[in-house]
Amino acid sequence: MACSDSDYTYLRELVLAQSANMIDPSRNALFDTRLTPIARMAGAANLEDLVGMLKADRPAHLHRAVAEAMTINETSFFRDLKPFEMLRETILPRLIEQRTEERTLRIWSAASSTGQEAYSLAMLIAEYFPSLSGWDVKIVGTDISRRVVEYARKGRYRRLEVNRGLPARMLVKYMVRDGEEWEISPRIRSMCEFLYANLSSPFPKMPVFDLVLLRNVLLYFPEQGRRYLFSNVYRQMAQDGYLVLGNVEQAEDSTSRFAVEFAEGSYFYRPVPGY
Repeated sequence: MACSDSDYTYLRELVLAQSANMIDPSRNALFDTRLTPIARMAGAANLEDLVGMLKADRPAHLHRAVAEAMTINETSFFRDLKPFEMLRETILPRLIEQRTEERTLRIWSAASSTGQEAYSLAMLIAEYFPSLSGWDVKIVGTDISRRVVEYARKGRYRRLEVNRGLPARMLVKYMVRDGEEWEISPRIRSMCEFLYANLSSPFPKMPVFDLVLLRNVLLYFPEQGRRYLFSNVYRQMAQDGYLVLGNVEQAEDSTSRFAVEFAEGSYFYRPVPGY
């Protein structure tokens, strides 16, 4: 039995409350595709019965599972080349100069999905900044989906995944083939860790970050959610740090907190000190 319009409305509101992810009514069919496995695991005969369970018992774990299933997890290695060029040519050289005495670097890949962005950053650093091999460098990837966090931690990718965006020379240099899969090398893996975090809620305990990549996330947040997120990100950043958003995203909701700069065909943001 198909869901009613009111059931779809309930599901959209649930996802919005749990993750600040806005699902447009035109995409209601996504609920059928992504929630059917959850309905089966929960013992529901169909999606309508699942909605009934969610309304009646309000089990927190089931609500989280619905929100995680509806989270967009599309990603690839070195997704969108311009930001990575900007990191290589402008931001990382500046950070290296700024952190020469401390010799530490903390980078946050927010909404890291299955880990490709974090591992791409680690490969970029290993490839172009060999002087950092003696530094304390840590890249923290976070995501709202516990399933993709576990996937990222394994560091194992199928052929189709490594063929999307990963240059062949980096594939053979920083990954090891194991049957039909490729595994991230110990050197790259040691630079990365992955945590569960909901960007629409208070963050878990994390270090102060020198660089934050918050890419292709804001499109799914309502205006109030973006303001809340920018406020939390600001507090999590070093005052002389850097923020990188997606190519079509802007920090328009927090222009008083961040100043915008342009380099290598992309924009990046700097915290306004003392805000």
